[in-house]
Amino acid sequence: TEGRMPADCLFCRIAAGEIPATKVHEDDLVFAIRDINPQAPTHVLFVPRQAIATLNDLVAADAELIGRLVLAATAFAKSQQLADDGYRLVMNCNRHGGQTVFHLHLHLLGGRAMDWPPG
Repeated sequence: TEGRMPADCLFCRIAAGEIPATKVHEDDLVFAIRDINPQAPTHVLFVPRQAIATLNDLVAADAELIGRLVLAATAFAKSQQLADDGYRLVMNCNRHGGQTVFHLHLHLLGGRAMDWPPG
């Protein structure tokens, strides 16, 4: 399904209201939910409402959307008092990059020290 949105796309269904989710951020372009398998004390997924399967599918016209995704995540990090100690933003691309849901999304991880390299 790389490059194409699967018919049963989890994030598309959440965006459409078909699957209930507790959103911690919501605006016209982006929503955010807590990860169901958190890898840090704070692990939130920032998801564009627009269906884009992977980073490889981005085009120049998506620049504002990606900027809004990052700005929503940084504003949330500040609101949760994560900014001073630090946090990590991650976008995975395709299987070898660790992507498991093929609808572009940004992970915000915080609340603990992060290792490098990430693995």
